[in-house]
Amino acid sequence: MARTYVITGAASGIGKATAEMLEGRGHTVVGIDLHGADIEADLTTADGRGGLADAVREKAPDGIDAVVAVAGLAHPVPATVAVNYFGMVATLENLRPLLLGSPAPRAAGVASMASLQPNDPELVEAMLAGDEPRSLARAEVLAADEQTGQLIYGSTKAAFARWIRRNAAAPDWAGASIPLNAVAPGIIRTPMTEGMIATEEAAQELLKIVPMPLNGIAEPAVVAHLLAWLTSEENSHLCGQVVFVDGGSDVVIRGDSVW
Repeated sequence: MARTYVITGAASGIGKATAEMLEGRGHTVVGIDLHGADIEADLTTADGRGGLADAVREKAPDGIDAVVAVAGLAHPVPATVAVNYFGMVATLENLRPLLLGSPAPRAAGVASMASLQPNDPELVEAMLAGDEPRSLARAEVLAADEQTGQLIYGSTKAAFARWIRRNAAAPDWAGASIPLNAVAPGIIRTPMTEGMIATEEAAQELLKIVPMPLNGIAEPAVVAHLLAWLTSEENSHLCGQVVFVDGGSDVVIRGDSVW
C-alpha cells in the first residue's frame, strides 16, 4: 500500500537516496531541505523547526505515515549541534502528532558510528538536557580549538543515539504504536564526505579511524534500504534500536560488548 513519508535532508546524500528509493516504490515523499525540496526550512533555527508541522500539513493534507530525519552537518561548528541534535529531535517531536492518523506510523533518524568515538561529555549532557543556548555556547568553546572542535560531531551523534534510547519506549512513541529507531552509518559517499575521501590515500587514512572490513565505503542507497525498512509497515516491533550500517566499525571498535 502506498504511504506518505516526510524526509529531512532530502536534497542530497542519504536523504535524497531514500526519497528516490521510496518514490520508485510508488510512495509519496515530502522532502525538506535548505534548498531544492518540497519544503525549504533551516533546521538550525527555532523558526525553521517551528513551521515544519504546518508546512507538512499543507503538502500532505491527508496525513503522513512516516518521518525520516536525515538532515545534518559534519563541520566542527555550533551549527552542527543545532541541526544534528536539536533539529533532529524537533523534527521527530513536531511531526509525531501528524503520524497518529496512520494505520502504521513509523519514525527513524540518522545517528552515526561516530557516536562510538570520543565526545565532549559536557556538550552531550547539555544537549540531552534540552538546553540549546548552553549547548551552542559549549560548542563555540570547542570550535575555537581544532583538536576539541573535532569532538562536536561525535557528541551530537552520541546525544541523538541516547535520545532515541530514552524516548522510544515512552507513551508518546511505543505507547502510540510508533516504532522509533535510528541508523548509524559508517563512511558513506555523500557530498558531506567527498572532501574526506577525494583521493585513495585520504580514504585509506579515514578507514584507519573508521574501519569498514565489510565492503569498505558505502553508497547512500545502502543506508536508504535500511531506513526504508525501519519505516515500513513490516517493522512492527523494533523499538529504540540504533542499527549500525557501518561495514563492521562497531564490531571492530566494541568487540563483543553489547548495550
